[in-house]
Amino acid sequence: MPHRQLSIRKRCENILGHLDLTRPFSLDVLCDRIAEQRGRPIRLHPLPKEAAESGVCGLWVGTASVDYVFYEAQTTPLHREHIILHELGHILFGHHSLEGEETDGNAPTVLGRTNYTTRQEQEAEMLASMIRIRTANTGPRSAARGRGTLARLESAMGYEWGNDGN
Repeated sequence: MPHRQLSIRKRCENILGHLDLTRPFSLDVLCDRIAEQRGRPIRLHPLPKEAAESGVCGLWVGTASVDYVFYEAQTTPLHREHIILHELGHILFGHHSLEGEETDGNAPTVLGRTNYTTRQEQEAEMLASMIRIRTANTGPRSAARGRGTLARLESAMGYEWGNDGN
């Protein structure tokens, strides 16, 4: 695995180690716990149709009092959850601006997801995927799903099943 991916993976594992993921997994509970840690609520909203049509599928707007997470509504429930987990990844990593952009510290954080070429996008995407892997066997449908797809995903990400206590 290239050094950059290994470094990102280790940072994701560090964050995962501090998350108390419910069993069965609940996105609402995770949002509540992150909101409690940050001292401000997280509000989930579908993206306006115009934004979704422009190619953006997720967006985080962080203000001093509220974190807004916008997601594409016209997709599958699993994809919608993954988009939200990705945006929560930005929050958990403490990303504050698009890479290469300066902020004055007073402007709200606005991070939109259209590609995965920056380190911040790769971090958020890997963390979202690792949360899904870690919680895959905790939902009501988990017994019906085989591990084949998850095994391929974890192999592609260099994540070994079972090393996290599951």
